Amino acid sequence: MPRSLVNCFHIKVLDKEQARQLKEAGLTAYNHNLDTSREHYSNIITTRTYDERLQTLENVRDAGIHVCSGGILGLGEVPENDHVGLIHTLATLPEHPESFPVNKLVPIKGTPMFGQEPVKLEVIVRCIATARLVMPATIIRLAAGRVTMPESEQMLCFMAGANAIFTGEKMLTTDCNGWDEDKAMLDRWGLSPFVTNASHVTPEPIPAQHSHDFIEDISRRIHSHKELQAHG
Repeated sequence: MPRSLVNCFHIKVLDKEQARQLKEAGLTAYNHNLDTSREHYSNIITTRTYDERLQTLENVRDAGIHVCSGGILGLGEVPENDHVGLIHTLATLPEHPESFPVNKLVPIKGTPMFGQEPVKLEVIVRCIATARLVMPATIIRLAAGRVTMPESEQMLCFMAGANAIFTGEKMLTTDCNGWDEDKAMLDRWGLSPFVTNASHVTPEPIPAQHSHDFIEDISRRIHSHKELQAHG
């Protein structure tokens, strides 16, 4: 496998031997979401326990594989309790996950969550901002459900602390934004991908004043975008 290629896998719970074999095969990162807080978990998932998921994260970490673990927002949870619980669980692991995917529920017809009230933008932004404060070095990725969010909402998530996206026209079971669309969006906002080498992120440091100017510029653009929508 080329040294610059990041190989990320997502299948199921893993035991220690399976994790070791994946590491020897060249796996870089393993995605295994906790999905929600321990308290709300049994209300939505019965196929495996919360502790089984935590054990998988431990097995992956002990094998020397990067941990990618996040949650799904909009599962009927109470954000003030369950988003905090999810973040607290991940933030108090022996090591923070390298990546924290933030998924917005995409209700699929025929599933128990179909018809669920959509999670509000301010709830997503608050979750991202909290995760950024307590896990400052973790990559926070906008994941499933992003295709339903206008560009201005996605940029608010970036302002709150998100610094990555999953891109490509299809995720596991739902649609996603294509790379050409995403690249055009990032270009419009002056954002560019990190330079990576086998999952080692090396962004150039941003001076404090430049960071302030960048946020001010994004705020102006979002305000202008909303004015155009109001007059359109």
